[in-house]
Amino acid sequence: MAEKILDHKTLIRTIETLKSQGGQIVLVDGSFDLPHVGHVRFLRAAKALGDVLVLALNSDGSVRRVKGEGRPLLPLEDRLGVLSAFEMIDFVISFNEDTVEPLLRQLNPQIYAQCAGAVPPGKGSFKGQVVALKEGADHSEEKVIQEILRKYGSPSKTG
Repeated sequence: MAEKILDHKTLIRTIETLKSQGGQIVLVDGSFDLPHVGHVRFLRAAKALGDVLVLALNSDGSVRRVKGEGRPLLPLEDRLGVLSAFEMIDFVISFNEDTVEPLLRQLNPQIYAQCAGAVPPGKGSFKGQVVALKEGADHSEEKVIQEILRKYGSPSKTG
């Protein structure tokens, strides 16, 4: 699935080409630190909004700054590998900033899909449509982590 993982320049060129051919580009972002069923539901709903789904993954440093020490649980290379295997995702890219706004400005997709309740991008950072999706919003990485800790205890108790 490495053909789905693109660098910034290649993805920008690819998106420009697809848009010139009439393709509807949808961008989603996040840490996807511990992929779960809520992510799958969200990604399927986002893909249904357009022709091409681009997933922008926070780098390890970005996840750490946004979510705190101990995160990410899975390193970027593992997250890229797992998520690039999802059939609904067409392209995956990583970014090191704390928000996706600089990448949104660079890629300029027609649609930016985010989980309902998330903070929308800042004014002027994106000219396209912002869509808040409810699919998957009832699940979270934090809930999964808490359930694992509840069932199996703290890391010091596991072998």
